[in-house]
Amino acid sequence: MKKALLVVNPSSGGEQAQEYEKLAHQKLTTMFDEVVVLHTKKAGDAKNFTREAAVDRYHSVFVMGGDGTVNEGINGIAEQAHRPNFGFIPLGTVNDLARALGIPLEPEEAIAHLSMDALQPLDIGKINDQYFMNVVAIGTIPESINDVDPEKKTKYGKFAYFISGIKQLAGTQSYKFQLVIDGQEKQIESSTLLVGLTNSIGGFETLIPNAKVNDGKLHLVYLKDTSLLDTLKTLPDLLKGVDSSTDHLAYQTCETIQIALNEDQELATNVDGDEGVKLPVTLKVLPSHLMIYC
Repeated sequence: MKKALLVVNPSSGGEQAQEYEKLAHQKLTTMFDEVVVLHTKKAGDAKNFTREAAVDRYHSVFVMGGDGTVNEGINGIAEQAHRPNFGFIPLGTVNDLARALGIPLEPEEAIAHLSMDALQPLDIGKINDQYFMNVVAIGTIPESINDVDPEKKTKYGKFAYFISGIKQLAGTQSYKFQLVIDGQEKQIESSTLLVGLTNSIGGFETLIPNAKVNDGKLHLVYLKDTSLLDTLKTLPDLLKGVDSSTDHLAYQTCETIQIALNEDQELATNVDGDEGVKLPVTLKVLPSHLMIYC
C-alpha cells in the first residue's frame, strides 16, 4: 500500500491556502492509497512530521509552503535509513527550488502537474549537522537579508531581499575568511560568499547558470571586494550570472568546503533564506540524495 504525507504550512499562501490544500489532497488521493494531512503550528513541525514519516516508511512526503517549509521537510528525511520520495507545492516568496526544477510557481498549476512518473534525483547540501537544498550565504549582504521583515517579504517578494541588500551597501564590511576547499587551504578577503546547489538564488534564476540540481557539486562564489567601490563593481558581474572567475568575482566548484573567520568576529550564515548557524561551518554535498517530484 502506497502511503503519502502532506504537510501544510497554513500561514503560507494567504487566504487561498485552504483551497490549495483541498486541491492537493484531491490530487494525491488519485496517486496514493492513503494520504495523511498534517498542519504546522510552529518552527520545526515540518521537520518532525517528515522524519516520523521516514521512520514509518511512507512512500512519499509532500510539503506545501515556502522555502523555509521545504527546507524543514528535507531536513526531516535527509540521511534517514529510509528516505521517502519528496515533493512540494510552492507557496512562498521566492521558491528557488521550484524555479530550479521547473515546477510551476502557481500552486494550482504545480498541483495539476504532480505525477508519479516525474521523479528525478536531487543533490542536497549539509552544513554542520543540518541540511540545505539551495544556498548558504555568508557576509554583509546575507546579514542584511536575515533582518528582512516578514511583512516586507510578503509585500515585495524577492525584491525585499534585494532592496535590503542594496541599503546595506553603504556599510559594506569585508571579512578575512579561511577556507579549506576539497582539502586545499585558501585565505580570502570578501564581503559576501555564496555556496549554491542550484542556478536560482534569491529568485534570480541565472545567478549560477551552470549549477544543476544533481551535478554532485557545491558552487562557490565570492566577491573580491574590500570597499564599497569594489562591491559596486561586482554587482553587474553577479547579476548577469557567474560561470567563471572575473576581476571582481571568484567562482569554483567543489564537494566540501570549510569556512572560518581569521579574526575574532562573529558572523551568522543565511541558509535557504533564513538565518542559520554561526561560523565556523563545514559544508558538503550529498549527491543524488533524494528522489524529488518535479
